[in-house]
Amino acid sequence: MATKHEQIIQHISGLEVGQKISVRQIAKALNVSEGTAYRAIKDAENQGLVSTIERVGTIRIERKKKENFEQLTFAEVVNIVDGQVLGGRDGLHKTLSKFLIGAMQVEAMAKYTEPDSLLIVGNRIRAQELALNDGAAVLITGGFDTQDHIKKLADEKQLPIISTSYDTFTVATMLNRAIYDQLIKKEIVFVGDIFTPFSQCLYLNKTDTASRWYELNKTYTHSRYPVLDSKKRVVGIVTSRDVIGKEKDTPIEKVMTKNPLVVQTKTSLAYVAHMMVWEGIEVVPVVGQSNELKGIVSRQDALKALQQMQRQPQIGETIDDIVSRNIELLEDENGLAYVTKVIPQMTNQLGTLSNGVFTTLVTETIRRLLLEMKKGDFVVENLNIFFLKPVPIDAEILIKPHLMDAGRLYAKIDVEMYSAKKLVGKAMMMAQLIDR
Repeated sequence: MATKHEQIIQHISGLEVGQKISVRQIAKALNVSEGTAYRAIKDAENQGLVSTIERVGTIRIERKKKENFEQLTFAEVVNIVDGQVLGGRDGLHKTLSKFLIGAMQVEAMAKYTEPDSLLIVGNRIRAQELALNDGAAVLITGGFDTQDHIKKLADEKQLPIISTSYDTFTVATMLNRAIYDQLIKKEIVFVGDIFTPFSQCLYLNKTDTASRWYELNKTYTHSRYPVLDSKKRVVGIVTSRDVIGKEKDTPIEKVMTKNPLVVQTKTSLAYVAHMMVWEGIEVVPVVGQSNELKGIVSRQDALKALQQMQRQPQIGETIDDIVSRNIELLEDENGLAYVTKVIPQMTNQLGTLSNGVFTTLVTETIRRLLLEMKKGDFVVENLNIFFLKPVPIDAEILIKPHLMDAGRLYAKIDVEMYSAKKLVGKAMMMAQLIDR
């Protein structure tokens, strides 16, 4: 049976797109406390089912497909620009395909305004009316209001007309930044993207005995299973180490590991993979808000997905991408070396190489060294960095990583960084290796 939290999420999913909801309304409709309703609505917002807008409320929106994640809803635009909705509230759930700046004659705008677009314009009534008639929403900059007949037209067309105190250039910059951030987020893989759902999971009940573990192990060869209570909540994990050597009638509850590591569907896959390698864990339960089991994620699946991600092109560039792109291999008589140049994006407020970028250069060159030496990928166990001298903008840096020691599961690497033939930094890393 679904928990109250799951029932609320299902109820919200079944609402018509564009419908307004409230904590009190949900609590009354489903006979739950307002606290439970509030937590479920926040979870629905995290899942992209609803959007909360100041002075408007919470509305049901259409969940975006991951491949179209770069598209913003008008509700999100309101939040980004701290806007006020003047009309057309029923269209806030719609997505915009593009935005354009109305800095031309009204007659010339007609060529560019089209359905599902957003016209950014000042206090120009004719331009606002043209856009709405062409199926485009309107964002008024400078904090201006609009005339009543424009608000009425927006309501009729179900196209939002929004006012913001920011100027046109600032608004365009903010929307570009938001779309760019969404492109980067699009590339992030979460546990919910790859986990094995509950319907396909193997688990033990709290009331089972060790004999049930032996049955599952014989049939499926797995050695690690989550343990659930009567409400399907995760209360423990049982492994071969817990069971082998115990009598078969031993209660699972007495041998299981209590309060195991659990994750949620919105947990970053990179974090989970790191923790599984770090702790030597093969399987982690995926739970909901009330700790009920939603599925499991295995270390093998997590590492496989991460390696697949590394082969995919990234559309939105992060600082790490920019830093990595500028590193080049240099043939050195003493072994592998790498060279890069300090560009403006890599500097701090003083115009010298930032500490964060220094760390990125160290980890990226170590990653390339280990891959070159067929050692596979890694997770950092310990990293010591020594900043000896500041490195100015436009300076060229020579990075020399050296593999000091390596086993099947670990590696110890020393890194030296030079600029103008002077030692500017050193690093020492202990890393756990991941089989490729």
